[in-house]
Amino acid sequence: MCFVVTKSFLLTCCLPIFLMGMRYYFSRKVILHYLDCALHTDMSDIEQYYMKPPGSCFWVAVLDGNVVGIVAARGNEEDNTVELLRMSVDSNYRGKGIAKALGRKVLEFAMLNNYSSVVLGTTAVKMAAHKLYESLGFKHVGVIEHYALPGMTHSLLERMFFQLRYHRYRLQLREE
Repeated sequence: MCFVVTKSFLLTCCLPIFLMGMRYYFSRKVILHYLDCALHTDMSDIEQYYMKPPGSCFWVAVLDGNVVGIVAARGNEEDNTVELLRMSVDSNYRGKGIAKALGRKVLEFAMLNNYSSVVLGTTAVKMAAHKLYESLGFKHVGVIEHYALPGMTHSLLERMFFQLRYHRYRLQLREE
C-alpha cells in the first residue's frame, strides 16, 4: 500500500524498519520508566512496604549464595485477601521450580494467616507464567486490555506502539 501511494521503493522498504524502531523505542521507554518507578517506591524500601505492615511479607530465593528469585505478599484486611506481588526469577534459573516454590510460600503464608483468597495480576506475555499460576491452583478471572503501567504517559504514540494486557488471577482458599 505504501508503494501504491508513494511510488517509492526505498520508502516502502524503510517504513517497516521505522515502525519497528518506534515500537522498540516506546517499549524501552515505558519499561525503563516502570522500573524507575518501582525502584523509587516499594523496591526502594522492602522492609517498609512488605515486612512492617501486618499481613505482608517478602521472600528471597538464594542458591549457592546468589539471589535467584523474589516474591512478595501484601495483605488486604478489607476483603481478607493477600496479593502475590513482585514474583521474579533470574532468567538463568527459570524452569527449575523456583517460581513454583516461591508461589507455594505465598499460599502457605496466606493459609497460616487465615486469608480467604490469594490474588495476583500480571502483564506476563510468556505462557509459562500463566501455566505456573494455573498449576498453583489460580483461576484466570479477567483481562484488562490496554493496561497502563505506572510511569506511562498515555501519549498517543505510546498507546500506538506499546500495549499491554493485564491478567487477573484468584485462588480461593476458603469461603467467607
